[in-house]
Amino acid sequence: MKAIIKKSGILFLAFLVVMSFTNCKSVQNANNKQKGGVLGAAAGSIIGAIIGNNIGKGGNGELGAVIGGVIGGGAGVLIGNKMDKQAKQIESEIPGAKVERVDNGIVVTFDETSGVYFDTNKYNVNAASQETLNKLIGVFKEYPDTNVLVVGHTDSQGADDYNMTLSKNRAYAVTNYLMNNGISSSRLTTHWFGETQPIEDNSTAEGRAKNRRVNIAIVPNDKMIEDAKQESGN
Repeated sequence: MKAIIKKSGILFLAFLVVMSFTNCKSVQNANNKQKGGVLGAAAGSIIGAIIGNNIGKGGNGELGAVIGGVIGGGAGVLIGNKMDKQAKQIESEIPGAKVERVDNGIVVTFDETSGVYFDTNKYNVNAASQETLNKLIGVFKEYPDTNVLVVGHTDSQGADDYNMTLSKNRAYAVTNYLMNNGISSSRLTTHWFGETQPIEDNSTAEGRAKNRRVNIAIVPNDKMIEDAKQESGN
């Protein structure tokens, strides 16, 4: 596995996430469903994997309700085993992607080197990206008791508002492709952050390429959680 993030300081991170929410520029561009997420319990490690641990550089509480909290005990072990299998399968099917097992979820990061990418100033899903996404769709269909969060980012080239819209369009392009190829819309949620959450230095071409990315977080749905609790006696 490329990366395993141990849970540590989840409550502290979640607190920072929620407290910084009101100052996030992306909130100005968020839909009502996204804004309502601040009331949820944020899993800080998953959020950190999605935004590059830039807690404090932008509010990310709207992700909390989508991702949920950390599930412990026997149920957490059962869910973790299922997620381990799914993560390994994604890693095997899409070797260029960065796959991280984080708490009870999986975070997949695509950039220009990993098979899902966008041409400059474009947001259509090109043929190469379709090929990679088709492999991911096959895994999603094999593990139906999960929800999928798609998050779009850009580099810092161009105006802030333009980049926010571009990241939104790219995220929705991926979401719509998944939905149009058999993934139920009830499993899908879309977010975007424009240029506000870089993971690399935007002053270099290599850094900008890594910042032009789409994250996909895969988390257990209510059915998986309830089944695990019943099976474990939690």
